[in-house]
Amino acid sequence: MVYNSLEDCLIDLEKNGHLIRIKEEVDPYLEMAAIHLKVHEAQGPALLFENVKGSNFRAASNIFGTIERSKFIFRKRFKFIQQLIQLRNNPQKIFHQPFNSIKTGISFLSSLPKKISPTNIIHNEIKITDLPLIHHWPKDGGAFVTLPQVYTEDIAQPGVQHSNLGMYRIQLTGNNYILNEEAGLHYQIHRGIGVHQTKANEAGLPLKVSVFVGGPPAHSLAAVMPLPEDVSELMFAGLLSGKRFRYFYTDGFCISADADFIITGEVYPNENKPEGPFGDHLGYYSLQHDFPLMHVRKVYAKKNAIWSFTVVGRPPQEDTSFGNLIHELTGEAVTKEIPGLQQINAVDAAGVHPLLLATGSERYTPYNKTKQPAEILTIANHILGTGQLSLAKFLFITADDERKISPQNIPSFFDYVLKRIDLLRDIHFYTNTTIDTLDYSGTSLNRGSKVVFAAYGDVVRDLCTSTPSEFSSLQNFENARLILPGIICLQTNRFSNYENTEKEMQQLNEQLKFAQTLQQTPFIIICDDASFVAKNLNNFLWSAFTRCNPAYDIYGVNSFYNYKHWGCDAVILDARIKPHHAPVLKKDAATEKKIERIFNKEGSLYGLLK
Repeated sequence: MVYNSLEDCLIDLEKNGHLIRIKEEVDPYLEMAAIHLKVHEAQGPALLFENVKGSNFRAASNIFGTIERSKFIFRKRFKFIQQLIQLRNNPQKIFHQPFNSIKTGISFLSSLPKKISPTNIIHNEIKITDLPLIHHWPKDGGAFVTLPQVYTEDIAQPGVQHSNLGMYRIQLTGNNYILNEEAGLHYQIHRGIGVHQTKANEAGLPLKVSVFVGGPPAHSLAAVMPLPEDVSELMFAGLLSGKRFRYFYTDGFCISADADFIITGEVYPNENKPEGPFGDHLGYYSLQHDFPLMHVRKVYAKKNAIWSFTVVGRPPQEDTSFGNLIHELTGEAVTKEIPGLQQINAVDAAGVHPLLLATGSERYTPYNKTKQPAEILTIANHILGTGQLSLAKFLFITADDERKISPQNIPSFFDYVLKRIDLLRDIHFYTNTTIDTLDYSGTSLNRGSKVVFAAYGDVVRDLCTSTPSEFSSLQNFENARLILPGIICLQTNRFSNYENTEKEMQQLNEQLKFAQTLQQTPFIIICDDASFVAKNLNNFLWSAFTRCNPAYDIYGVNSFYNYKHWGCDAVILDARIKPHHAPVLKKDAATEKKIERIFNKEGSLYGLLK
């Protein structure tokens, strides 16, 4: 069905058993987020908080909490959007299916953003302090908007045609922001809004920003879609919702006619204030740093407006469903963009950006008689230079001639790669480069390194399927555990500094350099708690790849340099928490106790967790 508003969507979800109303008064300080996290972990329904302490507005969360519910919301348009994206990826279909293409073209044109008169649109002017000011994690710097649609225009080409609609977090309170007058914007400079701000800065002009919250759910999804530069997010919102994105201008600011809330403001050149900390999607806090300051002009709310929010933290979270939905919608879009790339998995359990698994073609066989990585190395370079894939730190890539291996099947993928990789030849580092702003494993903000593990050819080793005896009698390294075939984790002292770590790894090298089972153990993970890391696959993926800066934290048994190339007999990955790392997200015990009333008998969510 076509949703004209967020409330239309929530009513539909409730009718179909996908939503529960929470009638009790709930505190936006930690309680609402804690309830959301508990319900999401149980794969529970969307939530409508009807009684938010300190605010007259309702709030909704977990709307996109499962891929099934997300697809249900977009059920009338999902296949159409898939077909449209496939048509873009394969223009030859226009000639093979001309009538379907004409229909698609008509729908495309009918989804253009629609400028309307604001006469019949009633938005009441309010203040930031009237909103549900949701504080998500105990160490957060204040209340944040976590499902915003942030709208900006290109000052050189004003208008919706060259606009950007993105989802960037907004800090509303805390730090030294002037309440009701200032807000913080957190985004990376290469994003669409960053490009717009750079142009405004160069012209010495303020950048006008409109933050939309709520509205039809297609608007939220459009804000996170990785669309090509020539495709408007507003047009995509119209295509996905089956209803044109309606807008008008007030005081020079673009206003979404269907949003529940609108915050307008200006960002002046080179004016920043500390933003954060904030509990983020890697499972750690992103710390306080200077980010652009928005001078709030006006805040609007429509009648009976509903504040939509989510909670981010160690995956999987609600944004995982966003990612899965985007993957199903776009299909082969990324692989079409990178020649030779067959499949890719940005591993959600590792925080998405830290770890990529990929398969590609290896067509250089006339010149590659020894079956060593060749084409997949050029594909790897292309991957690490493409959009958000460029934020990756670890890329494992292989060529599967029979196309039987899927990067989505993580244990099988690692098994395939580790059986074939030549550790003397197939490890490639990128040092002193950029990494994700939210990743604190590097040497400083945005600075770190990358590594590519490329494997192609015949099987060169068997992998251990139990803990080798040599790993159970090491000095200063204990609690050896098997994670996956060929991958062992060891527990040792807490990390102190890199000088001591060099000595520790040399000591480990001396103990293992003649181990008979070393060939069967290509990957060794050093950690703080081996029982935790080996407990399940997600713990391994999260610990190993979010806590490592490849150039600094990869060591090797019998390692060597040859013509600037580094290799070894077994890779040692130091996945201990370092002093410069951001704190791990932890739930507040007192808050967990307080929210039990919602889940106990007579509570709105009674029986949900059984």
